[in-house]
Amino acid sequence: MIGQALRDRLNKPVFFALLSALLAGLLLSIAIGPVRMDIPTMLTALFTEHPSKDQLIILTIRLPRAVIGLIVGAGLAVAGALMQAITRNPLASPQVFGVSSGASLAVVLSVVLLPNIGSSGSIYFAFAGAIAGGSFVYALAGTAGMTPVKLALAGMAVHLLLASVTQGLLVFNEQISDVLYWLAGAIDGSTWADTRLVLPWFAVGMILALALAPSLSVLSLGTEVAQGLGQNVRLVRLLASASVIMLAGCAVAVAGSIGFVGLMVPNIIKVFTGDNYKRVIPLSAICGALLLTYADVLGRFIAFPYESPVGIVTALVGAPFFLYLAHKNGRASR
Repeated sequence: MIGQALRDRLNKPVFFALLSALLAGLLLSIAIGPVRMDIPTMLTALFTEHPSKDQLIILTIRLPRAVIGLIVGAGLAVAGALMQAITRNPLASPQVFGVSSGASLAVVLSVVLLPNIGSSGSIYFAFAGAIAGGSFVYALAGTAGMTPVKLALAGMAVHLLLASVTQGLLVFNEQISDVLYWLAGAIDGSTWADTRLVLPWFAVGMILALALAPSLSVLSLGTEVAQGLGQNVRLVRLLASASVIMLAGCAVAVAGSIGFVGLMVPNIIKVFTGDNYKRVIPLSAICGALLLTYADVLGRFIAFPYESPVGIVTALVGAPFFLYLAHKNGRASR
């Protein structure tokens, strides 16, 4: 009870601190690049009515990139939180459970089979691939003796299989070799057209996730308890899965397969909030956006003056975190 009271008192300060850190990250994302800009230059470029080179760089290159980073980071983190809620598996995430790799494979297939499909059409392939990849791994959850760790390892095996098929398509179709950089998880080159494409899907998925938060908190108590409290468990899981598909699918469609955001963020958030999804989901959205924004900024320095895909940065941080969780849950299941 004392811990809960402390959490309540710290909730608002922490919330505003995270928002401040996110705003600082946005400013860094806009300021840092081949052409460096200070805050007065950025403000002048953003609010002046006279066109300039700085204004062109910010409005057409850096600002849409920063916005896509917010959308993708928040979407992947919330998708991970939802997956962990409906599977009751702390190792669940869009990448670990094959959702991202299924979406990536479907997008590459759409480019191979329908070269003129465009981004607006490929997003539906991303949704279909996310459904197929996630469903295949989720079906393994019903296998006898399938512990959370075994399920996560099976999911990673499916992820690697789908990723290998995707790489094979690229090897035998050299005309789409430029997709390779996108597959590593990249948001540089994002445009306002990408934002307009994914924003409606992101908004619907996020609203649905927030609406399901109370039901997910009840579901975290266990299926039998949730049913005893009048919860329609099947409907909650179906709607949560639809939200995952929208959030993870639109993220993959514009940014490729960015891993471990959906794994790390919800697990860290739940250390401080428990399984109260009315807090887990909004905080996951903020922290996911925060993580991807700063990872994108850091990626600009790894091979300066060239840029590294943001997916490389999240993998460097997320892979050890996954191994830690797997080891922790492996010991707990013995």
